[in-house]
Amino acid sequence: MMHSALSRWTMSYFAAALFFFVGAQVLMVVGYGFPSVAAEAPETLVVVHMVTIGWHSLLMCGALFQFVPVLIARPLRGEGLVLPALLCLLAGLGCLLGGFIELSGAFETGVPLLAFAGVLLPAGFVLAAYVLGGTLWGARLPLPARFVTVGLPSMLVTALLGALFALLLSGYLPALAEFDFRAQALPVHIAIGLGGWLSFSAIGVSYRLLPMFMLSPDKERRSSKIVWWAGAIALLLVALATPLASLFGTPDVAPSARVVAVLLGGISLVFYGIDLAFFYRHRKRRAVELNSHAAKGAFLALVLSATLLLALLASGTVEQHAGALLYLVAFGWLSGLGLSQLYKIVPFLTWLECYGPVMGKKPTPRVQDLVAEPRDRIWFVAYFLCVTVGAAALLAEQPGLFRIAAGGTLLATLAIVTELVLARRLKNVPYAQRAPEGVLPPRLFLPRTH
Repeated sequence: MMHSALSRWTMSYFAAALFFFVGAQVLMVVGYGFPSVAAEAPETLVVVHMVTIGWHSLLMCGALFQFVPVLIARPLRGEGLVLPALLCLLAGLGCLLGGFIELSGAFETGVPLLAFAGVLLPAGFVLAAYVLGGTLWGARLPLPARFVTVGLPSMLVTALLGALFALLLSGYLPALAEFDFRAQALPVHIAIGLGGWLSFSAIGVSYRLLPMFMLSPDKERRSSKIVWWAGAIALLLVALATPLASLFGTPDVAPSARVVAVLLGGISLVFYGIDLAFFYRHRKRRAVELNSHAAKGAFLALVLSATLLLALLASGTVEQHAGALLYLVAFGWLSGLGLSQLYKIVPFLTWLECYGPVMGKKPTPRVQDLVAEPRDRIWFVAYFLCVTVGAAALLAEQPGLFRIAAGGTLLATLAIVTELVLARRLKNVPYAQRAPEGVLPPRLFLPRTH
């Protein structure tokens, strides 16, 4: 990693992702979307897609553009398509959000915004998948890369279903309106998006980042292979159960397949937990840095999410409390892991960009000198605490308490983002080491032109 090439646009993906994450939280604090309105309301769809596409997907794409070449020791292929992918995703997301706002009755443009989104967003994801898939193609794939190979087709399936929803709402696919496409496809869209594209890819990345940052053994273990196989089969069952049941006229098969998928998903999570415990227990870096400490909050949120899902399935209240479950997954597990790892990735890439070229030639700071862990610890504690309170408020159907909790997560997020900006500006580095001769300070989120 120390000598690997830096992806030119990764910081741009991160900056755009954080912008949408903060924006979504602002809307939640002011009461825009669920739970102030129904879960299927256009206002809720605005917030949901700001989080899932604007925050999670842009963050994941930016991270994979940097780390997939590291995973397989091969340069990124088709790097010239990384920027067009970002522009398509941003333009498509803008059209999608505008289309949802238009559906809410806030304004009317006469422009088929949702139809444009149904073209631009899949185009952006296809470009991203082409770059990442082309880089992986033909390479010897270590375990983390194999997780990504499941995540990429999951991303495309999610994007395809989303495009069909957008075109259906625009009135361009009347044939889909003849049967209950929403009831059949929406659960798959959510499960494959959150479970396959985002969670499975995040697990794969964590199998590389945690051992790297904690200096833990990263040799493939039998438990890790069980995580991959059980999770991949579970996702395949979720994706194929409904269409195969419809094709062969056996509707009773789909619920059974989903039960098996839940069991396999549970097995995958159990063995993932075993691997995480192994990484932390056998680390060579005795002093655990803040990013690895904070990641424990995300892993705990993942456990709580799985426990809550089982409880809701047992009580038959999944539909009633789906909002609380999805909030815990999106903000506790995925967002918590994203923020915790950004806290290390951004300083790490900044250090490589600034001090990598002069390493061994001039005195350089440590990577951890680019951040101030003691003052930032409280913000991660506050973030996960407020997410927990927010999920509990949704379960108790207390929208006022949820908005207060959302305000806490927003405040913590802004503090962490501020720290990332300070790291990019080298503000925590002692002045004598901040800009020695030959060291150029980085641009905030755009690559240098030379």
